[in-house]
Amino acid sequence: MDVKSAFLNGFIEEEVYVRQPPGFESAKFPDRVYKLRKALYGLKQAPRAWYARLKSFLLKSGFVMGSVDKTLFLLSRSGDTLIVQIYVDDIIFGGSSHALVSSFAEQMSREFEMSLMGELQFFLGLQIKQGLEGTFVHQTKYTRDILKKFNMGDSKPMTTPMSTNTALDADEDGEAVDQKKFQGMIGSLLYLTTTRPDIQFAVCLCARYQASPRTSHRQAVKGIFQLGLWYSSGSSIFLRGFSDTDHAGCRIDRKSTSGTCQLLGTSLVSWSSRKQASVVLSTTEAEYVTAASCCCQLLWMKATLSDFGLRFGKISLLVDSTSAISVAKNPILHSRTKHIDVRFHFLRDHYEKGDIDLVHVVSANQLADIFTKPLEFDAFTCLRVELGVCHPF
Repeated sequence: MDVKSAFLNGFIEEEVYVRQPPGFESAKFPDRVYKLRKALYGLKQAPRAWYARLKSFLLKSGFVMGSVDKTLFLLSRSGDTLIVQIYVDDIIFGGSSHALVSSFAEQMSREFEMSLMGELQFFLGLQIKQGLEGTFVHQTKYTRDILKKFNMGDSKPMTTPMSTNTALDADEDGEAVDQKKFQGMIGSLLYLTTTRPDIQFAVCLCARYQASPRTSHRQAVKGIFQLGLWYSSGSSIFLRGFSDTDHAGCRIDRKSTSGTCQLLGTSLVSWSSRKQASVVLSTTEAEYVTAASCCCQLLWMKATLSDFGLRFGKISLLVDSTSAISVAKNPILHSRTKHIDVRFHFLRDHYEKGDIDLVHVVSANQLADIFTKPLEFDAFTCLRVELGVCHPF
C-alpha cells in the first residue's frame, strides 16, 4: 500500500513559522507569518513526524515494534501473525490469515488516505514474482533501462562479469574517460547488486577507480552488464555464514578484499565485497578479519530474526582457512598474531560464548569466494547456482 501525501499526516512538536505563501497573503496583516500545526513537504521534521504518527497508530492498534528494526511491526491475534514493514510512505504487509490482512488494510484506509497496490510485484526498483514454490526477485526492467541509457543494448554477452586475466590498477598512462558517466555506470551497477550478488566483486573493484577513471576501467565496467535471486518456499530454517579473503589483492595498496555472505536455509539474504581498511601481514590475519566481519552480520541477523519468532542456537560460520580458525579457538598469543587489533577478537569472544561455531569448508565449496576475485567460468557458474542466482521463471 502507498500512503498519499504521507508527510502531511505528521504532527510537529517544535514551533515552526513560515512566510505567507503567494496568493494567500493577509491584507490585514501582510507582515505576519503563519505558525504550522502540521508537517509540510520540505520541512526537515516531516519524515520524523510522519513516522511518529504511523508508529503511534500501529502501537495503539496492538502491534509490537521490532527490537532491532524499528520499521518492522508485528501483530499476533488468535494464533495468526501479521507482519508490516515500512519504507517511508510505502508499506509492505502480509500475514498467515487473509481475514487479518484484510482487516488491517481497511483499518489503515480509515485512518489515512491511501491506495492499495494488491499483491507485491514491484518495490523500490525490484520486480517480484510470487508462486507456490517460492519467490523470484529480479531487476530485468532496470537492467534493460541502464543498458539503453549507456548505449549498450546490442553489446555481446559475457560468460562472467570479469575475466580472471583482468588486473586493474591506477593505469596512470591510460586515456582518461568521462568521470561523470563512469560514476553513473558504477552507481547503476551498485543498485543492480541488490539481486545480482554474482557481480558484487567486479562492481566494487571497478568502483575503486572513480576518482580518475581510464579506458581500461570503463571496459571492465562494460563487461559486467536478466538474472535474479530465487527464494524457495518450504526450505528448512537455519542460519549460516561464509567468509573468504583474497590476501593483498589490491595492486595499488596491497590491501585484502573481504567477501562474506549469509544464508537463511538455502536462501541468500545478505552479502558483501569490500576492501579491508588496513594492510595485513598474512593470509591468516586477512581471513580472521573477514570472519570477524561476517560474525557481526550473523549476530545482527540473529537478533532481527528473533522478532519474527525464529530462535537460533550456535550459528555456523564456514571458513576455508584452518589457521584462522585456530587463532579464534586458541587464546594463546603467538608472535605472528599478537599484533592483530583487539576489535577483531570479537570473533573469538563469541566463539567462546557459544554464539558462533567456526567450521572448516574446502575452498571448492566456499560460497564467499565469488565475492573476492574473478573466477573461471565453471567455478563461477557453480557458485552462482548455489547462491540462488537464476533466470526468471
